[in-house]
Amino acid sequence: MAGAATGTKNKVALKRRLGLFSAVNMILAVMIGSGIFVSPAKTLEKSGSIGFCLIIWTSCGLLSLLGALAFAELSAVVPRSGAEYAYFIEAFMPLHRYFGQIPAFICSWVYVMVLRPAEVAVVILTFAEYSVQPFSGYMKDVPEESVYLVKKLISILALGSITYINLTSVKLYVRVQNIFTICKVAACILIIVGGVWWLGTGRTELLKDTFKGTTASPRNIALAFYSGLWAYDGWTSATIVTEEVKRPEVNILRSILIAVPIITILYVGMNLMYMSVLTITEITKAPAVGVLWVERVFPSWLGFVIPLGVTLSTFGCGLTVQFGVSRLCYVAGQEGHLPKVFSFVHIHKLTPAVAVAFQGLLTLICILLGDIVELIEFSSFLTWIFYGMAMIALIILRRTKADAHRPYTVPLVIPWLVLLISIFLATVPIITDPSPKYLFAVAFILFGIVIYHFYVHKEAENSLMRNFTYVMQVMCLVVAPGIHQED
Repeated sequence: MAGAATGTKNKVALKRRLGLFSAVNMILAVMIGSGIFVSPAKTLEKSGSIGFCLIIWTSCGLLSLLGALAFAELSAVVPRSGAEYAYFIEAFMPLHRYFGQIPAFICSWVYVMVLRPAEVAVVILTFAEYSVQPFSGYMKDVPEESVYLVKKLISILALGSITYINLTSVKLYVRVQNIFTICKVAACILIIVGGVWWLGTGRTELLKDTFKGTTASPRNIALAFYSGLWAYDGWTSATIVTEEVKRPEVNILRSILIAVPIITILYVGMNLMYMSVLTITEITKAPAVGVLWVERVFPSWLGFVIPLGVTLSTFGCGLTVQFGVSRLCYVAGQEGHLPKVFSFVHIHKLTPAVAVAFQGLLTLICILLGDIVELIEFSSFLTWIFYGMAMIALIILRRTKADAHRPYTVPLVIPWLVLLISIFLATVPIITDPSPKYLFAVAFILFGIVIYHFYVHKEAENSLMRNFTYVMQVMCLVVAPGIHQED
């Protein structure tokens, strides 16, 4: 190698390559999902009126900002990747040798093994669906089975592209993500501009009596907030990759203060424009609100806007979710909650190659399984349990790490408020739609605790795992972080 003659050595580790702009784009990439283009109807249906619906969307944006600010403080006190997983390690592990590790292990167990791969699979399948839509007029005579196979093939190719990007380099990820995020924000702005033009022509009749029909049912109000807050999920994205953000003590907070208000403005603006053109019935019944809206407002040659917006949103979202969960694998491998090889870094590309490949494999399995929405539903309510526990971790760290450097601190009322919101969001689906799938979630957690007891607490090792680590090192050219490699 070129540097061998001079004896130059570099430490193999993840590098800080995400600036403020990229951190903002990470949050935008995950929060702007396909739902805002396809079917943002649940909040409107439960709120009962245009005015109250817009209040809920605005309030959910504010509540999401508060939660994100609490995570920004946590990322300064615990400057590690992994978000809530890392915070559980720092807050709970010192409290008890055995039970203190369980929250972090279960967090990694749920996110790594089920939730994130299934989420990526869903958004990639949506990507394939809307990639084919512009060509549907040419496929009227094509058998349905053949169209289904084409969509599967497109989704697998998209997954391969995402995995390749995340394997190759963080710089490539940043370039692709920045381009995709700019494009889908532009698609959102185009819809808002189109709606402003529509209103400018005097067609404001649907916005009269904006609070007519407002629900008085506490249950419907709760469900409306539930739907809105779920749409805003993704505000933890920058804290998941803290170790790769430049000046994280400054840029994570700034990225949150920039990205979450932008999302709030876009969401409120797009919903207002939808409701200025379509009736409440049309919005709640349409399978793809954005498509119907574009047909009503734009000329036919702009009919590609929504399919393009969805494809950009889903690809960018899948790319960032996989990027983030592979970093969770990286940190969990360092802690021994996953096989150590997941924390190893490629000697040249400086990416957690085994973790990325593993997530790609799990997502491929989910895609091949087909209907995995139930898989997400039975475990995704746990996400808000983890958010709530992160608020408990913040409160604990205020005591146990009172002298830690904090560039800023949130008022203590904020973590308590977010904790109450997380309890609400975790219990609403169980109360309103009791289902055996939540028993499967409990069973999955209990199985995870068994794995934790024998392979983490007891530190059981076997020759199979040692051979697996060796094979992965050879195949993926990865080494433990911190190793010095000659250039």
